[in-house]
Amino acid sequence: MTNLIISTIAQGLLWALLALGVFITFRILDVADLTVEGSFPMGAAISAVLITMGVNPWLTVVIAGIGGMVAGAVTGWIHTKLKIPALLAGILTMIALYSVNLHIMGKANISLLRMDTVYSAIHSMGISNAVALTIIGVVVTVVVGLFLFWFFGTELGTSIRATGVNPQMIRAQGVNTDSMIVLGLLLSNGFVAVSGALIAQSQGFADIGMGVGTIVIGLASVIIGEVLFASSSVVRKLFGNSSFVLSLVAVVFGSIIYRIVIATVLYLGMPPNDLKLFTAILVALALSLPTWQGKFRRG
Repeated sequence: MTNLIISTIAQGLLWALLALGVFITFRILDVADLTVEGSFPMGAAISAVLITMGVNPWLTVVIAGIGGMVAGAVTGWIHTKLKIPALLAGILTMIALYSVNLHIMGKANISLLRMDTVYSAIHSMGISNAVALTIIGVVVTVVVGLFLFWFFGTELGTSIRATGVNPQMIRAQGVNTDSMIVLGLLLSNGFVAVSGALIAQSQGFADIGMGVGTIVIGLASVIIGEVLFASSSVVRKLFGNSSFVLSLVAVVFGSIIYRIVIATVLYLGMPPNDLKLFTAILVALALSLPTWQGKFRRG
């Protein structure tokens, strides 16, 4: 049971990178980006193919991130230059990436059994798989979280945040909002692809269908974190006025909580085929919770 809990938390940390990528577009840029359903398996595909070719596993993660950034930049270009709505631009890129990912892998799935991964060095020390996943998950999540905190505190990062809040105002200050949108989508899908690469290595395979439902998983993590963690008065007192730090931490905790909920319902006997339906219902309930809270208070 303890091993299951540790493994679930580790998976939550690895999926937190996806959630942070969705957070950038959904909350910071206020854009609904479906590119993640293509960039996630793209990261897994690039990493898996390079590992089978003997490339260093950590280097494959970096290259996968670059591939995801290119995918995000394509969506941004379609949206800003061709003036296609962001939702449709993401759908177009997602559809195109299905074929691209098949060309990268050469087949529908690639096995990584008996291949060296980023977790192999820790395994060689006699540490269990669940603990190895947790160690890598904590290190990568902390590094990414610190980078986002630093980056969005810079002038460039602040411009991206302002673009999502009030594009007319920031455009009046001489900022190219199209460039900010492209940069935000680029960063978002880069982290999503890194998440795909790490999860593919942890599962031991990359599959063309890995991206199905990832946008819902990312949204579930963001919403659950905001509703159950960021809204807590105790947590707000702990973090003070650092609302952005609180948001980042909430997303990570939301990802972990989501994985715990999924593991619990599976443990209780829910058929795996119903997981997507359960996730959709969970996200709908989380999104509607503030409305119900407002009605309850007025009542």
